[in-house]
Amino acid sequence: MKIARVLVLGVVSLTGQLAAQKQLLLGPLIEEALRNNPQIKAAQKQYEAARQRPDRESSLPDPEISLGYTSNGSPLPFAGLGVQPTSNAGLMIAQEFPLASKRKLRGDIAAREADAAFEEYRAARLMIVSQLKQAYFRLAYARALAGLLQRNRELARELISVAEARYAAGQAAQQDIFQAHTQLSLLEARIAKAEQLSRSAEAEINWLLGRAPETSLPSPPEISPGRFQGTLEQLYRAARENSPRLRRETVMLQRAELALNLSRKEYYPDYSVSAGYFTMGRMPDMYEFRVGIRVPLYFWRKQRADVAEQVHRLAQARHELESAEQWLHFQVRDNYLMATTSQQLMDHYTEVLLPQARLAWEAALVAYQSGAVDFQAVLSSFLTALSYEESYYEELLNFHIALVRLEELTGMELIYWVR
Repeated sequence: MKIARVLVLGVVSLTGQLAAQKQLLLGPLIEEALRNNPQIKAAQKQYEAARQRPDRESSLPDPEISLGYTSNGSPLPFAGLGVQPTSNAGLMIAQEFPLASKRKLRGDIAAREADAAFEEYRAARLMIVSQLKQAYFRLAYARALAGLLQRNRELARELISVAEARYAAGQAAQQDIFQAHTQLSLLEARIAKAEQLSRSAEAEINWLLGRAPETSLPSPPEISPGRFQGTLEQLYRAARENSPRLRRETVMLQRAELALNLSRKEYYPDYSVSAGYFTMGRMPDMYEFRVGIRVPLYFWRKQRADVAEQVHRLAQARHELESAEQWLHFQVRDNYLMATTSQQLMDHYTEVLLPQARLAWEAALVAYQSGAVDFQAVLSSFLTALSYEESYYEELLNFHIALVRLEELTGMELIYWVR
């Protein structure tokens, strides 16, 4: 008996594992998307490239080394060397030295640009995961809807059988049969539409994963409605702290401030140092040292215009940050209202409307079979129950889509009941 019990438990466990393998789970899909999605890879490489710029921008310009000669009596090299006092051959090294604070500012500007690239990388990850989750829930909705319509198709066939039996007994009009067949045809068309939505969601998931678009996917497990307990203020706070778009605009505002400071530094001159050694042949060697100053002589056309440009760009960055804050506030509130409204409607459907509609449909069918009501009454109750069930699935989809968008906006995990 113990051996048999162990075998039975083993078979049940294996069956459960095989069933789980045939289900489309969200967690492995997200991991695959983060590994393989080319848009995420491109954003990552953009960030890694931007990280290399601060050191380059804060470095000194490359030194210049020049070799040459001065000849007398002939253009040939070394003509007159050692004989004429102006004939020589040698080399010079020149190094430009921008104002030290300019180099630091250029490095800081590049660092802010790298920070912005990192936020774009974060945004790409959140966006791809959000698109994947939305496609996943649309796939679950489409297949659940197709299943619902297929079940109601069987009910419509049952209704046709009842109408035909009553017609054969002379208790119903032939019109009842025609109307029932019409509803069956409409259900067939709606099933085809649901299957098309399913294939479209499949293709989107495959695209986000980097797979071939025609790759077939198993069905997701039944999606639980879950419960959303967050408050609007909590979502606002998380969005302000974690939103990549808001953080990017904040970083770009800092960059604009640094760029304005740098443009004002351009009023100050840069300088260069050069040194040279020249051989004079039999005459004493000659050495040269120079200091050059780059004078911003045309400041009213160059530096002044540059400062004015950066002032406008700083104002632009402030407005873009303000716009991002307003957009974020609107998106969080809009999706919060969508989620909470859909949750309330789902509760109303499951607790009130669906039980009443199912009871009404069952009672109407029994009454029609006994001749207590006409066909229009039973058909109306059938369509009402179907409509409520469809609306419930639609609100279930809206609920999860709204939460997915809130996850992208806030960086929080809100749909903890789906893995």
